[in-house]
Amino acid sequence: MRYTLRQLTIFVATARMGSVSRAAEALSMSQSAASSSLAELERQFDVHLFDRVGKSLRLNELGEKLLPRAVDILARADDIDDLLHGRKGFGSMQIGATLTIGNYLGTLIVATFLQRHSESRIRLSVHNTATIIHQVAGFDLDMGMIEGSCHHPDLEAVRWLDDELVVFCAPSHPLAERRRATIEELVEQPWILREIGSGTRETFDDAIRHVAPRINVRLELEHTEAIKRAVESGLGLGCISRLALREAFRRGSLVPIETPALDLRRSFHFLWHRQKFLTPGMQAFISLCREMTAGARRSDEIPLGYIP
Repeated sequence: MRYTLRQLTIFVATARMGSVSRAAEALSMSQSAASSSLAELERQFDVHLFDRVGKSLRLNELGEKLLPRAVDILARADDIDDLLHGRKGFGSMQIGATLTIGNYLGTLIVATFLQRHSESRIRLSVHNTATIIHQVAGFDLDMGMIEGSCHHPDLEAVRWLDDELVVFCAPSHPLAERRRATIEELVEQPWILREIGSGTRETFDDAIRHVAPRINVRLELEHTEAIKRAVESGLGLGCISRLALREAFRRGSLVPIETPALDLRRSFHFLWHRQKFLTPGMQAFISLCREMTAGARRSDEIPLGYIP
């Protein structure tokens, strides 16, 4: 072969970082060595893989085609390296999770995985759905765990677990005693919601689309705990996953409101790039996720032995 794994590693890092200097820093090598290796790769095949935009490098059409193949080769090479060295772990994985999954399931799953596979390393990134989809599509993450749907043509989305949003209020709210509301009653209330781009907001907006222009969104927040605190203080109604509210409902600090007119059901999904090699580590992580949620019809029914 006329190219080396080192050249592909530098190419992938440069594509992800947008510059040779940042790629070199991430790989703990000098900028001149990284630049020379990348230039040699292009010279060997008489091609250009990047366009220069200001001080940044952006993949051109050929570079875009090469990136998923290079990522796949490097993943397979790591797997072979682990096998030949007799490593029991699965190396390093970059996993992304949306906020509900990351805050209420992700850290526990990662901790259990690392207890079982102590030689493995995981970096867990927690962002909203739009960001996780973008990062998986750009090969910044090996895989993602998202709430709701994904329509990106380059990504594979595999259903994991059913989930459901629920409208809720403070115990002092006028709707708290009846615990039930019609569409017209919901329209009359101020709302504390997740930001646009989150899977939670997408599910809510889809459920209430017929009266969406009349919904009074008083406050948008990026974190479920902040929404819970705002609703507890009486600022309005909220709508997030039942999983995030299980303990608050048990304590009575928040009250669920039945909304028969709204379909707030959704699913959690695993997500990876169609052109990415599904490594043994990724397969083991997905298997653990399914094991830890086995028997639960919905996310808030996961056995208490796993989720506090």
